[in-house]
Amino acid sequence: MDSASIDPLATNPPIVLIHGLWMTPRSWEHWKERYERRGYQVLTPAYPGLEVEVEALREDPTPIANASVPDTLAHLESVIRELDRPPILMGHSYGGLLTQLLLDRGLGAAGVAIDSAPPEGIHKVPPAQIKALFAAFENPANRRRAVPFTLKQFHYAFTNTLTEEESAEVYERYHVAAPGRFIWDGFLSNVQPGHQDTWVNFHNDERAPLLFIAGGVDHVMPASVNRSNFEHYKSAAHTDYKEFEGRSHYTLGQRGWEAVANYALNWCNEHTGRALLSTGVQS
Repeated sequence: MDSASIDPLATNPPIVLIHGLWMTPRSWEHWKERYERRGYQVLTPAYPGLEVEVEALREDPTPIANASVPDTLAHLESVIRELDRPPILMGHSYGGLLTQLLLDRGLGAAGVAIDSAPPEGIHKVPPAQIKALFAAFENPANRRRAVPFTLKQFHYAFTNTLTEEESAEVYERYHVAAPGRFIWDGFLSNVQPGHQDTWVNFHNDERAPLLFIAGGVDHVMPASVNRSNFEHYKSAAHTDYKEFEGRSHYTLGQRGWEAVANYALNWCNEHTGRALLSTGVQS
């Protein structure tokens, strides 16, 4: 059969893109379009209750305040198990942590954690990260609330490589409040006894290959946090780390995002034995 007659949707694995906090599936719009043009089925599931548009969540952030990690994981797992084959999982920010948790459960053919929030047991907390997350931590009552960023806070945390005007455009397009519970529980997981919702088995030899991608000037999830997360993995399962200099937490849309998207997909294809099926991904 001529290679031109092969349906890429029938040969390429599905891709599941998992969004992070202060964002919705809309944050993946550029990546989704790029991968679909290359013949991939791409899913961008929302956390339970966050299936509506950005504007609706700003109007009523109640679903954000009510979100929980167990419910979100259960929903993502159900989406993945409905697919006819294991997908490539890519997660940004808190979505990177969810990707780690899903891989640890035996799901996915390969995973990419981009600017990832850390699981339980990662104690690296740089000053920039403390400043970026102060909006959530300044009031313990925020643990039960939906916590938004101001324009200024968003610019520091997400888009520090952009001008204020550019950052404001990104804020208007993508920003929603974040569930304070996710942020507070992540912090408390390192001081409470026993395994919490974000515990990962770093010695799991059976999980799929995992790539960490970090931004060199990311304030929310600095490269040092991502590297510490990477270095905690001690299993025989393949794990890699790649740092892109000059990239902020807004790596999904910052100029040059195409190079990151290409690298992530090429790495997954290479480590699932599918490198020859990613025709055209370099463009």
